[in-house]
Amino acid sequence: MMTHHGNRITQGQFSFLPDLTDKQITAQIKYALSHNWAVSVEYTDDPHPRNTYWEMFGNPMFDLKDPAGILMEVNNCRKTFPNYYIRVIAFDSSYGWEAPRMSYIVNRPKNEPGFRLNRTESVGRTITYTLSSYATDKPEGERY
Repeated sequence: MMTHHGNRITQGQFSFLPDLTDKQITAQIKYALSHNWAVSVEYTDDPHPRNTYWEMFGNPMFDLKDPAGILMEVNNCRKTFPNYYIRVIAFDSSYGWEAPRMSYIVNRPKNEPGFRLNRTESVGRTITYTLSSYATDKPEGERY
């Protein structure tokens, strides 16, 4: 088992940068809106890299053109789920289907427990590895 304390979840754009300020988030939302992308706010307490289906906070904002309104939704989500991961996603529907063009984390828990690497040996010296979040050791709703 490997443990790296103090690591941060690095999903989406800007994942290796310090947390974005509200001013920087607003600038990214403006960029998305200038390309006519629909913006959505999502949250989860299971940030596994293969967990691509986070819970939606409200509906996607297809018709909203003011970045202040979207930032208000981000802040409402932060108030409702202060110890969850929250991300902003921008979707491009210009080709007839919703394709994510932008995704970045705007909120994270104070304590990020990280992941463990489980090694399994099987027939013929085959070794497989599985990644699992320490957060999922607790039941949903009690993870952070």
